[in-house]
Amino acid sequence: MSRISAIELLNDARMNQYAIGAFSAHTSEMVQGIIEAAAEQRSPIIIQIGQRAIRHCGFGPLISSIRLYGEQTDVPVIIHLDHGKSYEQAIEAIRAGCTSVMFDGSHYELDKNIAITRDVVRAAHAVGIAVEGELGKIPGVEDDLSVDEQDAYFTNPELAFDFCRQTQVDSIAVAIGSAHGLYKATPQLDMERLRTISGRVGIPIVLHGGSGIPDDQIREAVKRGIAKINVDTELRHAYTQGMRETLERHGHSLDVYSYARNGADKVKQVVVDKIRLFGSSGKA
Repeated sequence: MSRISAIELLNDARMNQYAIGAFSAHTSEMVQGIIEAAAEQRSPIIIQIGQRAIRHCGFGPLISSIRLYGEQTDVPVIIHLDHGKSYEQAIEAIRAGCTSVMFDGSHYELDKNIAITRDVVRAAHAVGIAVEGELGKIPGVEDDLSVDEQDAYFTNPELAFDFCRQTQVDSIAVAIGSAHGLYKATPQLDMERLRTISGRVGIPIVLHGGSGIPDDQIREAVKRGIAKINVDTELRHAYTQGMRETLERHGHSLDVYSYARNGADKVKQVVVDKIRLFGSSGKA
C-alpha cells in the first residue's frame, strides 16, 4: 500500500483531469472487493468510513481491514473519515489511523463552519493529514445525516473562495445538483457553477452523491474540476444483491463465506466500472 498523501493524489487528479473514487465500506468483504478492483486497475483509491459504520463497529475493525488488504498491493489507498460531525471525531479518526478526514459543517452558519473547519485543518496539517470541508447543503440521506430537498442550496462561488481562504482546506465538497441516496429523477449538475467555483478556489473539488449520476455528466464534471467522487449507495446495493443471489441459489448451504464473497465480487465490479469512468485507471 503506497504511502502517498491524499493531498498529493487529489492535486494530481485535478491537474491531470481525472477523479479518484472515494468508496464507502461497511464490511471487511466490501473493503476486499474495493481494493481488489483498485489493484486490478492500477488505480489510487480512497476508502471512506462513514457515520453508520462508525456507529455499528467503530474505526478499528474497518481500518484494520483496510490496512490488511491494502498491504497486499502497492496502489495508493487513502483511509478517509466521511462526513465527520465534530472536531473531536476528526481527531479520533486521525488517532485511529485515518489518513484523510472530512469535517462537515455545512449545517452550521457560515462563521461556525469556518471556525471549526479551520481548527480541524490546523490539527490535521500538523501531522500531515488532508482535510475536506463542505459548503452548501446536498439533499438526501447520507448515513445518519438527512437534508430535506427544500432546504438544500447550491454553493456560492464567492463564499466558497472565502471559505477556502480562511480554512486552508485541501479539498471542498460543493452542492451543484447531486444528492445522497437514490435519485427520484435524472440529476442535472450545474456545470457552469462548478466551472466558476473551480476557477475561484483553485483546489480539488469533491462530488458527493456520485451513485446514479449519468456517465456523460461525470466526465464533464471531471473536466471542470471534480477530483474526488463519493460512491456509497451503488456499493451497498451491489453487496446486498450479491448476497441475495447466493442465498437464493444456495440457501441450504451453511458456507457463510460464499455469501459474503459474492457480495464482494459485485462490489468489485462496480468499483472497476467507476474507476474506468473516473479516468483513474493506470494512475497508481
